[in-house]
Amino acid sequence: MKEIIITNNEAEQRIDRFLRKYLAKASLSFIYKQIRKKNIVVNDSKVDERYILKLGDNIKLYFSDETIEKLKSDPRKILSHSKLDIIYEDENIILINKPAGVLSHSAKGNYKEDNIVDSMLSYLIKKGDFVPRLSKTFTPSIANRLDRNTSGILIGGKNYETIQELNTAQRSSSIKKYYYTLVSGKIEGSSTEYATINKVNNHENLVRVSKEENSYTKDIITAYKSIITSDKYSLLEIDLITGRTHQIRAHLSFLKMPVIGDRKYGLRQANDYFKKKYNLNNQLLHCYKIVFDDLGRHLEYLNKQTFIANNPVILDKIIEGEFHGKN
Repeated sequence: MKEIIITNNEAEQRIDRFLRKYLAKASLSFIYKQIRKKNIVVNDSKVDERYILKLGDNIKLYFSDETIEKLKSDPRKILSHSKLDIIYEDENIILINKPAGVLSHSAKGNYKEDNIVDSMLSYLIKKGDFVPRLSKTFTPSIANRLDRNTSGILIGGKNYETIQELNTAQRSSSIKKYYYTLVSGKIEGSSTEYATINKVNNHENLVRVSKEENSYTKDIITAYKSIITSDKYSLLEIDLITGRTHQIRAHLSFLKMPVIGDRKYGLRQANDYFKKKYNLNNQLLHCYKIVFDDLGRHLEYLNKQTFIANNPVILDKIIEGEFHGKN
């Protein structure tokens, strides 16, 4: 028999969802059956599979230790990779400036490649903020994601309640994200653009932006403001109002202002120029600022706060070279 005392990192979720994570190799039908047969009880009482766990609840699993170990997921070794560029940290969140070329999290089945989540976990373990052997199902994670070749701010949550609140804030657009990007063309002024987006090639992870609306498309909104411009290129600030995969890159390409360095949606001639002159190997897209707005519960203290990530060295180098250091 195994006893599990529910902590803040497990509370306020359905028992079937908790058990699906705790007994990762067990099927959902197996879990339901054991709940019905009272082999799984809470506070010595039978519960429904939809029961919401509360702080301090006592779950008892009437299985052998051997069975429980067989049903639990295999522990994954956490590898330390990059040294983190930490912008801000408190007891709930950690903001990290991700460099271009590094994954936000490990690719499925490949846990050896450099990624920010593993580096964050290694850092939190060393600090004592996360102790894997004491964690039943929760692991600190990030609430947003950036493409491998996009740099900028990632938002990490240190506890379950924080991750839940950050995910809710993402869905309600309570976290404002602003990007710097260099594009082809002399772009002046500002504009808010509306369009639709849909995937056209899952294998190559390509999307298409248009004005068409059908069952396959999703609405997107992208606002931009020109910061610096020359006859050929412009530095823009992007307000990502909706956050779809490749939205900025594909939408700007649709608007005839493709992102420099973007091998999927950009212009080869411009990319070749910046590769040769500045050794630019990725799209020049940097999430430089986030603003928390209308966060709830225990993250209210972050409301109206703005956090800024330093520019990549190559961005400052290109601004100096192409715009004579104007900003």
